[in-house]
Amino acid sequence: MIILGISAFYHDSAAAIIDGEHIIAAAQEERFTRVKHDAAFPINAVEYCVKEAGLTIDQIDNVVFFEKPFIKFERLLETYVSFAPRGFMSFKSALPLWVKEKLFQKKIIREMMARFPSSAGKEIDWDAKLKFSEHHLSHAASAFYPSPFEEAVVLTLDGVGEWVTTSVAIGRGNKLEIVKEIHFPHSLGLLYSAFTYYTGFRVNSGEYKVMGLAPYGEPKYTQIILDNLIDVKDDGSYRLDQTYFNYCTGLTMTNKKFDDLFGRPARKPDEEELEQFHMDIAASVQAVTEIIVLKLTESLAKETGIRNLCLAGGVALNCVANGKILRAGHFDNVWIQPAAGDAGGALGAAQAVAHLVHDLPRTVKPADNMRGSYLGCQYETDEIKQRLTAIGAVFEEYSQAQMLSQAAQALADQNVVGWFQGRMEFGPRALGGRSILGDPRSEAMQKTLNLKIKYRESFRPFAPSVLREKVDEWFELSGDSPYMLLVDKVKKEKCHSMSAEQEQLFGIDKLNISRSDIPAITHVDYSARIQTVHQETNPLYHGLISEFDKIGQCPVVVNTSFNVRGEPIVCTPEDAFNCFMGTEMDVLAIGNLILRKPAQDQSLAKDYKHAFKLD
Repeated sequence: MIILGISAFYHDSAAAIIDGEHIIAAAQEERFTRVKHDAAFPINAVEYCVKEAGLTIDQIDNVVFFEKPFIKFERLLETYVSFAPRGFMSFKSALPLWVKEKLFQKKIIREMMARFPSSAGKEIDWDAKLKFSEHHLSHAASAFYPSPFEEAVVLTLDGVGEWVTTSVAIGRGNKLEIVKEIHFPHSLGLLYSAFTYYTGFRVNSGEYKVMGLAPYGEPKYTQIILDNLIDVKDDGSYRLDQTYFNYCTGLTMTNKKFDDLFGRPARKPDEEELEQFHMDIAASVQAVTEIIVLKLTESLAKETGIRNLCLAGGVALNCVANGKILRAGHFDNVWIQPAAGDAGGALGAAQAVAHLVHDLPRTVKPADNMRGSYLGCQYETDEIKQRLTAIGAVFEEYSQAQMLSQAAQALADQNVVGWFQGRMEFGPRALGGRSILGDPRSEAMQKTLNLKIKYRESFRPFAPSVLREKVDEWFELSGDSPYMLLVDKVKKEKCHSMSAEQEQLFGIDKLNISRSDIPAITHVDYSARIQTVHQETNPLYHGLISEFDKIGQCPVVVNTSFNVRGEPIVCTPEDAFNCFMGTEMDVLAIGNLILRKPAQDQSLAKDYKHAFKLD
């Protein structure tokens, strides 16, 4: 049973293809088009998935879209009528544009799929093959079916699907049923996005910046938020006071009443610098988010008696909240879909049809069925050599063991290393397939990576990749975190005590203080967003860190995504070379090849200034 899942038309469009329960391939469209958060129909991702499966389009049994656009249109129309009756005519006049994008999605999907040639050369009945899942069911399926659990509670939190913003499902065997919902306009995801907008970051892409900014502030406004913006019940259910928000009827997330509540208007990023106020605001909305998810998970654990929890939806990418859910102990085990946002809906839609429509069996594996989330395209060394030679790159070829030794030594020598190996990751995190790496022991590495490589805000933290078998020697976390979706503290014995003067510092002034033996990945609150590297799922990356450990007695490397601000993670060898040449990266390890910056033709350097405008 070959099923192709598609997510498109909102943001982070993607495609995924499965054979029964086996995931063959999955990728986001942005990686191919180089348009960050590309929302267009994922024609390139579909083409990749079908090619990776070794199939022609007529061999696919079902094509499944990740939501039901008719429901979304009808529900949002109802919302506009109820919240803005006087402005309804102006909304109605804009309907043709909306209809084209939302109402006729079935027609668009059918037309796009018809572009693919059939091996039999005959027309395909797409009406028979095409199916639609529901948005939150797709999310829940993406979290439960690949998980290592026979039975689990599945909590999905995001902005909004067709109508649902928060849902609870129960998964058992190959069955999955949604049992509770909270509906638009009440949304934890949109609350967080409102504060993303208010602090001057871009909605749907800047939420993780708010999360990274939060530790620099104090949650001074938590009670103001709870008293005015959101009513949270003991079981974690909630309602937002819509008089403070503008996302139902306007073009902004918040309004003047929201501004007045906090005493100033939303930050204009091109005109205003980040201040302590914005850090305190970030800390406050993060605190509120944690309060809600902890109440939700505690009540669900008590109500169901089930000991396993799966998480999906954009809010599940809040790794700080995830870490607190795990440590709270309401559930024995927590598993988070690595592509928790809408891209992962493509995979979930395919899996929902496989198990709920076709009743296909499900096999539970002790780790999970995501294959490390290494589901994207890959290139063998011979093809890499051909591609790099064609664009004028200069490289040295080594055996695999020699390449690992060269790359590890480069890291130990304080070089920034581009790492392009194996299959590309599915989801927003670089997990050792398309990564930029550094030495975590360096006090200068965080600033170097932010300002000279990523060209982004200096406050942004970096994540550690650590050998799974040594994680508890360096971090309070003692279990698995293969997808970089859990935050925990650096081990106390690895931390440095602060002087009385340093303890008094606020905000960004905290940034330059070395807090541990691995300062480049230690955030200002002594936390880190941890990736445990497993020999079974990524032996090459595990081998590199092991080599680095032999040299420096440190089984940890700094890992950030292989891209600059404003561009998606690299996909092809050419993308990797362009990023390498457009930044102050020192070394590129790609396949069994090593590229060093001084050896390159500097006329090939790429200018990334155009990309920053899109961030």
